Amino acid sequence: MTDATDNLHVMNRAALTKRLVGMLTKREAVIGGIGNSNWDLWGAGHRPENFYMLGSMGLAAPIAMGVALAQPKRRVFALEGDGSLLMQLGCLSTIAAQAPRNLCVIVWDNGIYQITGGQGTPAAASRTDIVAIARASGIGGATWAADHAEFDALVSRALTTDGPHLIGVKIDNEPGRTQTDRDPIRFRESFMRAMAEPV
Repeated sequence: MTDATDNLHVMNRAALTKRLVGMLTKREAVIGGIGNSNWDLWGAGHRPENFYMLGSMGLAAPIAMGVALAQPKRRVFALEGDGSLLMQLGCLSTIAAQAPRNLCVIVWDNGIYQITGGQGTPAAASRTDIVAIARASGIGGATWAADHAEFDALVSRALTTDGPHLIGVKIDNEPGRTQTDRDPIRFRESFMRAMAEPV
């Protein structure tokens, strides 16, 4: 039996994060999940519209949903690892039920808990398809990015069409090259000021 993810190119999270940030021109909010997801976001160039998770696993998508609901004119992206999303799978049903049209969740899937030692996730062992789970939860705009060109096209779609969207990306195991400053109060205040500015 062929798995839906068998023909996907394995890409690099840091490079794709830079591609994403380079496409943002309208003060879009980006919520980086813990560990490598936010380290790569930091490495792509700090923006006041970035919010960095510094210790709460699995909350990037729920926080992004809250921002999207509170700021319906602003596009909002969540960057979340597959292991983190597994801790909060229920958020997919909530996102589908609330249906924020301006939300896109990007799931970096390397099948491991990378920052805790590289242990394999249960989803990797069972060949769980996170995008299929998102679709079954009611997120019709969930799809895998097969390669760089499709990733760019899916981000463009999320920037211009109604969601919610979810983009699954198979990534390599390269660790983050930078680490986010450990200053949650500064990030909170900077992000709140940015969200108070009109889009």
